[in-house]
Amino acid sequence: MRIAIIICSFLAACTSNPDHIRSPFTAPIGGPGIAQERPADNQRRGAVEVIVKSNHGAILQDIVNGGGPVLTGAMDTAGIPDADRAARVLQMQRDFGLYQSNPGALVLALMVYGR
Repeated sequence: MRIAIIICSFLAACTSNPDHIRSPFTAPIGGPGIAQERPADNQRRGAVEVIVKSNHGAILQDIVNGGGPVLTGAMDTAGIPDADRAARVLQMQRDFGLYQSNPGALVLALMVYGR
């Protein structure tokens, strides 16, 4: 009897679902909307990465100072809303050691905070 319930559960998961209800059996990870967003996200990430890696020392100093022109430019490029920036700078100050030794982690943080 248990096996019948398990099989029915798997079969139910394989039916077609609306876009907002996804099953790992019926759609690729992330669904079709992700494929349309990736080029823009990749372009934005590339731009943020160039800023961070070209100005890593200056951005670190801006984080220590609680803000500055290079960090503001990186946040603009990442799409971080103005209302969120003060909180994000505080988070970056807490994780400063990580960003000091790993510019890629700073790029990732900016991208996660951005839109």
